Amino acid sequence: MIIDPGARRVDGESVRIAKDVLCARATTKICLPDGLEEVTRALARRGGRRPVVVGDDRALLRVVTLLHRERTLATTPLAMVPVGPPAAVALASALGIPTDAVRAARTVIDGFDRRLDLLVDDSDGVVIGELSVPYGGGAHPVDAAGPPGSACAGEAARPAAPAADAGPTTGPGAAQAPELAPGRAAGDATAGAGGETRGGADDGRVPRQRQGREPVADRPQPWWSPAARTARTALTLLTTPVAGRAGASGPPARRARPALVRLRVEADGVLLADLDHPVERVSVATRPLFGGAPARPPDGAPRSRGLAEVVVYGHASGGPVRLGARAITVSGPDFHYRADTVTAGPVRTRTWRLLPDAWSVTLPR
Repeated sequence: MIIDPGARRVDGESVRIAKDVLCARATTKICLPDGLEEVTRALARRGGRRPVVVGDDRALLRVVTLLHRERTLATTPLAMVPVGPPAAVALASALGIPTDAVRAARTVIDGFDRRLDLLVDDSDGVVIGELSVPYGGGAHPVDAAGPPGSACAGEAARPAAPAADAGPTTGPGAAQAPELAPGRAAGDATAGAGGETRGGADDGRVPRQRQGREPVADRPQPWWSPAARTARTALTLLTTPVAGRAGASGPPARRARPALVRLRVEADGVLLADLDHPVERVSVATRPLFGGAPARPPDGAPRSRGLAEVVVYGHASGGPVRLGARAITVSGPDFHYRADTVTAGPVRTRTWRLLPDAWSVTLPR
């Protein structure tokens, strides 16, 4: 039993139950590693024993990766007792491993070994369940209003606010000096006793309203005033209703369109997407473990054994496209990707190949 340290912290009771059930029915050696080096050492000294991972999906992926790099994964059947919150053991549940500690421990003894496919990339990384590209905004997004570099509507398209002219900060005249409009030199005007701007030609430029004075009715106030801009932004955030929130008044907030990314996707030499046709994301799974939006098979052919399931969302054809392939290459501007529970990148190109029946896990009969 390789008991992950996170499992001992999160749910020590489930760990104790798994230990009691396995020790009562089999000869068991318990390993309590504190790091990757100790996990590697425990696997190297396992002899003919079956490794049993007690922990979450990350612990299982760690053991599978180590055995793959030792080139002993195909001949080493694995078992698992999932320990952790539902989100942390979602992969184990999708594989068919019971998430209850008692049932999972009994499955280790009474279950059968089922061989599964595995995705391996060109850096020797492994994917048990699903791969998602991009992940975490690593790729260069394409705005829905136009290509990168085009102006967007709203505040983002406005130029930066000009800095106010520097005035005296100390001395008797500091409190009396008015703030001038952008572009007006300090020497072109002097402050009078009534706060008026005197001297120089009247060119229509408006001085800022000083604190404590009533605004001039016939002169608009500058929109770029920092205090006014901050107040306007705060008011907008406070009054905008949130879609789906109970008690929210007014029309529901408009759902933002998913950002498109420029990726080149090839599956077994077939070009599915190119840089001039941005897509939402690309999903690759060893088998249909996870639900999702309905996808349209381009040729109507069913997915055959020994093929990874590639789904391109936001395809130029107007809907998700699904295809079975043995090798998938994704390239483009620097992008991140998520392989099961691990986020990797940035990379500019990566190729994943499917290894059929590359490993085995114990499942209930």
